[in-house]
Parts: sequence; structure tokens; C-alpha cells
Amino acid sequence: MKLPPGKIPVDILKEVVFKNLGAERTEVVIGPSAGIDGAVLDLGDKSLVVSMDPITGAVERIGWLAVNVNANDVATFGVEPAFLFSCIMLPENADRKLVETISSQMDAAAKDLGIAIVGGHCESTPSLTNPIVVGCILGLTEKGRYVTAGGAKPSDKLILTKSAGIEGTAILATDREQTLKKTMNNTTLKAAKNFYNQISVVKDALTAHKTGGVHAMHDPTEGGILNGVHEMADASNLGANIIEDAIAVRPETAQVCSYFQIDPLQLIGSGALLISAEAKSADKIVSNLKREGVEAAVIGEFTENAEQRLLMQKDGVTKALPRPLSDHLWTALRRQ
Repeated sequence: MKLPPGKIPVDILKEVVFKNLGAERTEVVIGPSAGIDGAVLDLGDKSLVVSMDPITGAVERIGWLAVNVNANDVATFGVEPAFLFSCIMLPENADRKLVETISSQMDAAAKDLGIAIVGGHCESTPSLTNPIVVGCILGLTEKGRYVTAGGAKPSDKLILTKSAGIEGTAILATDREQTLKKTMNNTTLKAAKNFYNQISVVKDALTAHKTGGVHAMHDPTEGGILNGVHEMADASNLGANIIEDAIAVRPETAQVCSYFQIDPLQLIGSGALLISAEAKSADKIVSNLKREGVEAAVIGEFTENAEQRLLMQKDGVTKALPRPLSDHLWTALRRQ
């Protein structure tokens, strides 16, 4: 079986990867699991949250993305990201300038979030054509004071911050700028490129968690909003009812997706945050997020039947919630 670009299918994770996890350790409270983007280790009276992600589909701001995307994963536990390890793999014939560019991007992003870069590795890798940066971020909290993507409960309201396809919009507007100039004006294209500035969900997650009533949080990365909902539902063993018309899609995203003929709801979505919260707390969470300058809206709810996940389309027709086979970023990048 040939694997699709991006994340490997969930069945292979469960049947292969998750069956080869080395020794068992009592400190591991939460280990590898589908839909949960981090581990939790209990160390005395503290819980250590650890997450790791690579940046592979972007070039222009790869170092900056590596910090923010990994910080997001830790923040979705309701925990402040604090320490970063990185592995920087450079193409053959890379020069000092590329090392400086990536390193300075990581430095600036880490300083913005109060994260210390504490170690890692950097190399020139044979046969590699584009740089890859793998980040690993850690955050500390009081023992047990965190949520996971698998904590959603039936009848929870599902809140989405910001809009769909934020990261994918920024990547395509930057890396395919010359192509998009054929149909997008300079003002719109510049605005799309600036979507990078929205990619952090640290404020979103910490604000929601502090408000109370949050049972689960997850940032929709590969596969976009739709895959993010499936991942939360998988991790929580729940169904879902989603209202397409409630999911914000910015005009810039709509134009980029229209050009490449891709679905904004299946486009890599770092920058948005999915929050599962008890119904009575949902309005307060949305209100507090907006007070912090973060747009948010209820886009649906979780249900008991894990076999039934539905999407009410804008035309009023309800269908099964699509599960992306591969992120639509890869589809766009293959087109010119």
C-alpha cells in the first residue's frame, strides 16, 4: 500500500506504530493515541506535557512555523509551552545563510511565546531537496491540571476560533505567490500571506481553559477543520453534528482555494482551535475569547453515537462528515 502525502492513515498508526512503543514506564500517563497530539508524564507533583511535529510543506517561514505549531499542541492541553528542542535537516549544498534564516525565525517566535530553546540537532542531509524542521516542545503544570483532545463529552458544544485553512492559506500565498498573482490582487495576496501572524493558538487555548467548562481542545492541522473534528471524535469515541455555515472561511482563503480547486475545510488549519465545552459554558468562552481579540463561534456539538458524524451543508442537505484522505495543501502544491 502506497501511503498518501502527510500523516499516515489512522489504521496504520493503530496496527503498526502504536504496537511498537518500547518499554512501559509508570511515569507515562498519556502515551501515543490517535487524535491526541502530545504525551503526559507525571513527575512528582508536576505533569509534563510533550509534543512533537515536523514542518515539511512550507519553506518561506519554516523556522517560525516549527515553534508555533508545536507550541499550539502543548497549549491545547491548557498548558503554557516552555521549552523547545529542534532537529533542523537542510538540503544538500545548503549554506550558512539558510541556517541563520531558520535559526533567527525560531528565536523570534520562541521569544514571543516565552519559550526557551534548549537543544536539538542541525545537519545537511543527503538527497533532501527542501529543509525540514522537527520541533519538540514541553510544558509544565500542576499534576493533573490539563485537558486532552479525548475528553469531549456527549452534548458538548464545539467551538471554533478564527477560521478555516489559516496555515494553508499563508503557505500557498507565500510559496505560490507568482501563480496566484494571475487571479488575486496584490492587497488580497498580501493579506493572505499575513495569515502567518494568526497561527498561534496559545492565547486561544489558555483563555478558554482559564474560563472553565472546557473538556477537550485540539488544533486542526493536517486535514483541516474536518479532520480535526474527526480526530477529537476518535479520541473521545463520540459522534458529531457540524454546521458548515457556522465555520468561518475568510475571503482570502476562499480565493486561494478556488484557484487551486481545493476545500478550505480540508486545508491545513493551524491557527484555529477546536474547543469542546459543556453547553452552559460555551457562550462565556466565546465571549472571553472575543474580549481577547479572538473570533470564535459554536459550529456544532458532540453526540453519543460514534458511528454517526454529520455535516449540515450550506444548502441545508445533511451528509456524512467527510474524512480527508490527505491534506488539500498537497493537492494544491502539485498544481501550478
